[in-house]
Amino acid sequence: MTANQIFDKLWIEYTKLNPSVQQVYNLFINEGEVVENDHIAFRTFDDERINIDVLSKLFIKAGYIEKGTYHFEAKKLFAKHFELPGNKNAPRVFISQLKTKEFSTYLQQTVTTALESVNQEVYNSDNLIFKGRVWEKPSIKTYNKLREESEYAAWLYVYGFMANHFTVSINSLKKYDSIQKVNELLKSSGFRMNDSGGEIKGSPKELLEQSSIKSEMIKIEFDEGIFEIPGCYYEFARRYPEANGELYSGFIAKSADKIFESTDFYNK
Repeated sequence: MTANQIFDKLWIEYTKLNPSVQQVYNLFINEGEVVENDHIAFRTFDDERINIDVLSKLFIKAGYIEKGTYHFEAKKLFAKHFELPGNKNAPRVFISQLKTKEFSTYLQQTVTTALESVNQEVYNSDNLIFKGRVWEKPSIKTYNKLREESEYAAWLYVYGFMANHFTVSINSLKKYDSIQKVNELLKSSGFRMNDSGGEIKGSPKELLEQSSIKSEMIKIEFDEGIFEIPGCYYEFARRYPEANGELYSGFIAKSADKIFESTDFYNK
């Protein structure tokens, strides 16, 4: 698959599950903007069957290369980002994994049990990034217990392998050419912003500003019945030029740390 085919397929699944992100996209289109994707992100566990190296395979085959690594001590995560050489407009790919060994025996056993319940051939497929949750139907009790340790783990337990967000490149917008203007448009249109660490993460001095809406609440079928939990979200990024005139292309760990919280559970 080409990079464009991969992103198109991921976008279809992402918007089908999360109607609000399509509404945001349409909002910019109706304002006369051209929406370009800055990056997408995936979550996984550090198990060698499904870790970053496994999830990145399809992108590597499409020409992507590893460009940066990131550590999130508080959330116990490790991440890498990938870029497509020779194509500055190609979306970046950000993949993180939970360091399960730093968590409780309960969390480790829950992850192991879920992974062991799946035919191992599933993990050998290049198409794993499109498959969503490949293990059995989740339990709301397990989801809530995982949340006590890690919102990230709880979200991944329910949704599995999919893009948890796409990102509007503010650099590609004309009328809404600042993150402040973007945020005001979103709020005035009824979208709820992730204000953890402030609505705007990062700064021009750090060469990257980011914001995001909170994930919409989605009805999910659990063992115990249907419950609403946060799904995926939409992010917005404004990049600034480095000394050489090229736009900064990496990520800032302390900003991304707060962006992760867009999928944290909340009451409507």
